[in-house]
Amino acid sequence: MRACLLALALTLAAAAPASAADRITGRPFATRSEVYAPHAMAATSHPLATQIALDVMQRGGSAVDAAIAANAALGLMEPTGNGIGGDLFAIVWDPKTNKLYGYNGSGRSPKSLTLAEFQRRGLTEVPAHGPLPVTVPGTVDAWFALHARFGKRPMAENLAPAIRYAREGHPVHETIAYYWDRSVPVLSKWPGFAEQFTVAGDTPGARRAPRTGEIWRNPNLANTLEKIARGGRDAFYKGEIARVIDAYFKAHGGFLSYEDLAAHRGEWVEPVSVNYRGYDVWELPPNGQGIAALQMLQILEGYDLAKYGFGSPEHVHLFVEAKKLAFADRAASYADPDFYRTPVAKLLSDEYAAERRKLISMERAMRAAEPGVIPQLDEGDTIYLTTADADGMMVSLIQSNYRGMGSGMAPPGLGFIFQDRGEQFVLKAGHPNAFAPGKRPFHTIIPAFVTKGGKPWLSFGVMGGAMQPQGHVQILLNLIDFGMNLQEAGDAPRIQHDGSTEPAGQATPMADGGEVDLETGFPYETIRALMRKGHSVRFADGPYGGYQAIMVNPHGGYVGASESRKDGQAAGY
Repeated sequence: MRACLLALALTLAAAAPASAADRITGRPFATRSEVYAPHAMAATSHPLATQIALDVMQRGGSAVDAAIAANAALGLMEPTGNGIGGDLFAIVWDPKTNKLYGYNGSGRSPKSLTLAEFQRRGLTEVPAHGPLPVTVPGTVDAWFALHARFGKRPMAENLAPAIRYAREGHPVHETIAYYWDRSVPVLSKWPGFAEQFTVAGDTPGARRAPRTGEIWRNPNLANTLEKIARGGRDAFYKGEIARVIDAYFKAHGGFLSYEDLAAHRGEWVEPVSVNYRGYDVWELPPNGQGIAALQMLQILEGYDLAKYGFGSPEHVHLFVEAKKLAFADRAASYADPDFYRTPVAKLLSDEYAAERRKLISMERAMRAAEPGVIPQLDEGDTIYLTTADADGMMVSLIQSNYRGMGSGMAPPGLGFIFQDRGEQFVLKAGHPNAFAPGKRPFHTIIPAFVTKGGKPWLSFGVMGGAMQPQGHVQILLNLIDFGMNLQEAGDAPRIQHDGSTEPAGQATPMADGGEVDLETGFPYETIRALMRKGHSVRFADGPYGGYQAIMVNPHGGYVGASESRKDGQAAGY
């Protein structure tokens, strides 16, 4: 009898949705409540960065000042996802003009590196690490551009908390320690990495990543940030820092030069949107992948997802099929607009969505997905944060080194690692995203924003490579179609389709339908139904992205939510 009861209990446990705790309110998968605050809110992937952002706003800084301060701190505290060696994109809601502003802070490839050089070396893909995938880092320029337009406090004050923590130290958090430990064996062979991003190991001569709770200091980064605080953006792109970078790459077989740094400028861009069931969803145009989320929403609006319900076979199937179609266009035509003009209006039109919707079968998973707009050629880890201040300004900001800690290239004495964003180029002549000198690569990092009736409703993002547009869409479905609150929308089990044609390497087309990765919590009946439709279902352990969000509270103030899968925190005052 006891054995029978145990078997029954195990069966029921296996069938039940995932639950973090026996909460008395909310969905069974919710990890905690939403955060409410009357004046200001910040949500970042590190509690100390969130506190820095709130302190900046309490001292009179704007949401932009707070976002910059938090981002600078995250470059120190979470080097597994970002830093001043990477790029930055942002969307800002300005309450004075009642308008959204977008900034594309992505850098370009070295002007002395050519597609022919990769071919001469026999490479069919840009390497993931080392000097070849390095592009100009755009973050520092983006900080100063955003600050010049929307900042209230001196930049030196915004950078001061990161400088202080870099000198005095801070305890490393659990998830960050995990990814740091994974990066050390891969990146330690590149010059400057082990010297600046490891600590003494347990045996003589050994080096390792700092462990959870250990104090981490980075005095080199403190010195670099102090030079930027005193000398502005040009201290990074035209001063002593740029000279050190130039000499470092010349000494180690790289191509990034002083001239590349000095020529860099990011740009203000107009966000683009679609209306999804009465909500205007905003993303930035290419070279980022934000419009993939908009394309998916356009397709999915033709289905009554609320009727099917969260976690149903129809919900997951339609989501995956819409993703396949959007990502086929993503691989074919998202690129630097200075080199190829992606047909954004066509891709986001109702007519085009209707055409693409006809390709979806409710019974069978598609194995191949062709782009609907063929270019006419003349053509992982990241941090996301959001802030909102008492004046109504809201910032959606994303920043990354790509592939966690980036290329591994860490110039001596500077305390940061260069991104490997150039890995996202296609090494195929004639492709819109083909490598070319002085070109911005296809970019995965995308901030998002939602307005309703011309007023701000939601600032949010989900970091994590190709998961980002998929994550954006899932958050919105959870909020709009499935009636979840802001924290539940992030805690709900996630879907990730892998295997679509990628806008990198040789852009090899998907031919086998790819793989559907599901987090714990989807019913077995759904999994079985998906398999019957021809989906290949896996139970990968992720990562499934990192979510932060701030919503306007209709009763006043803000609502905040933070990713339960990471170390972060939403907080306000």
